[in-house]
Amino acid sequence: MSVIRKSNKLINVCYDIRGPVLQEAKRLEEEGQRIIKLNIGNPAPFGFEAPEEIVQDVIYNLPSAQGYCDSKGLFSARKAVMQECQKKGIPNVGIEDIYLGNGVSELIVMATQGLLNDNDELLIPAPDYPLWTAAASLSGGNPVHYLCDEEKDWAPDIDDIRSKITERTRGIVVINPNNPTGAVYSESVLQQIIALAEEFNLIIFADEIYDKITYDDAKAIPLASLTDTVLCLTFNGLSKAYRAAGFRSGWMIITGPKHQARDYIEGLDMLASMRLCANVPAQHAIQTALGGYQSINELTVPGGRLYDQRDIAAQKMNEIPGVSCVKPQGALYLFAKLDPEVYPIKNDEKMALDLLQQQKVLIVQGSGFNMPDTQHFRLVFLPREDELCDAIDRIALFLKNYSQE
Repeated sequence: MSVIRKSNKLINVCYDIRGPVLQEAKRLEEEGQRIIKLNIGNPAPFGFEAPEEIVQDVIYNLPSAQGYCDSKGLFSARKAVMQECQKKGIPNVGIEDIYLGNGVSELIVMATQGLLNDNDELLIPAPDYPLWTAAASLSGGNPVHYLCDEEKDWAPDIDDIRSKITERTRGIVVINPNNPTGAVYSESVLQQIIALAEEFNLIIFADEIYDKITYDDAKAIPLASLTDTVLCLTFNGLSKAYRAAGFRSGWMIITGPKHQARDYIEGLDMLASMRLCANVPAQHAIQTALGGYQSINELTVPGGRLYDQRDIAAQKMNEIPGVSCVKPQGALYLFAKLDPEVYPIKNDEKMALDLLQQQKVLIVQGSGFNMPDTQHFRLVFLPREDELCDAIDRIALFLKNYSQE
């Protein structure tokens, strides 16, 4: 029998957050070994539970959630998202401008599939959330990575973005607050990106899933609130701020000159209809989540778990010789840099695999986020302080031995 091969569409698609290193972690767990997992922003396993009123609302509405709903989502949930836009100062958002999806991930794939023709280009930050790169490739497009400047707290390099715009460029992806760096972008940076999009007639894809998870004086500014002249697709959901990742409940909002994008919107409507609808029970969580008490605010201030765990993780990482880490102003991650003079790493995936096998700590290598070097890695600071400190101590011991090899 001939070998059955995967589609050529998948040749350039990868998602290393759940890649080969994770597969090795699963193998070790099957042997009975305990792994400290710092690889994925999944709040629930670390004791960050969804607010009880959200869970109860989903349970209460289960009997009425057995059938399909409108392909764009429940009216009540979309109305809640519309009202959230009004609170954020995002103008001219109607019910039909809102699409509910099985998490932001599904909507990202829909948005890229609906737009990109073969060899069209999409500008994506480096480092990135790798689903954006994978979705662009799967859609037949070419992901083009613009640099974010570590020396400027990981802000996008506007000159680099401009230098990479070609006649095939269709849009710019902006992840703010950023995964994996934790950067929160200033209004000035966002305005410069908007100006480029307007100059070159580009769409902006604003991934704002972490907009309620910011620290100190940082504030996530909704990009769509700053422009009505650029077509903007904004993505958000319940996974992070409401600790309901497993519900798979997200939304996409279209703003700006929608009359110029009728054909694209028609394509999005078609894709929404093809999947029939998003998970109906989880849609019942949206109105309660957005309209209820915002418990995330307790976690992101001094004394809150996320705030304190961020502080101790950043401090301990920066105390490791040859390691530096920009203190994140948002999201759930540290993106650490290894001094190449101390750690001349040629293959960062092998480094992550060696760390896993030797110290039983699971992280994601920087190249998994399309970083153009092998000197970075990401870890989440979701574990409680004692486990987090244990994990970072293990990383420090591993690196000490690694530098001596």
